[in-house]
Amino acid sequence: MDAIYWLLLFIILLVIEVLTLGLTTIWFAGGALAAFVVSLILENMLEVEVAVFIVVSVILLLFTRPWAMRYLNRKTIRTNADSLIGTTVRVVEPVNNILEKGAAQAAGKEWTARSKEDDVTFEEGELAVVSEIRGVKLILEKKKED
Repeated sequence: MDAIYWLLLFIILLVIEVLTLGLTTIWFAGGALAAFVVSLILENMLEVEVAVFIVVSVILLLFTRPWAMRYLNRKTIRTNADSLIGTTVRVVEPVNNILEKGAAQAAGKEWTARSKEDDVTFEEGELAVVSEIRGVKLILEKKKED
């Protein structure tokens, strides 16, 4: 009789996974399927079935999820903002972390800018390199002379 409940749980979890496509319930669906098989072999052993469900779900979650996330999410595209990292920008307002001032022109837009190091400042018209983006601020480093 337990077999029908494990089968229903498997189907429900599978439907949720298909609807969300988020790799969230598929691991538990695998555990429910394993518990279903065990319930067909061992009748009236609910404790064993629950243990199999938990163990299989955890094993699938721990060992296959990292692989699945790495290979199934390969098409992650950097945002436009992330693509600015490493580019050269022109300072349009002096950058001074102590005074909490500064702006730079990047990709045709003006951004709030700060120096990566508090003791380093940039003057208007100076070229700098974007080392990172924090929130909506460009974090700048001195441009190395070629």
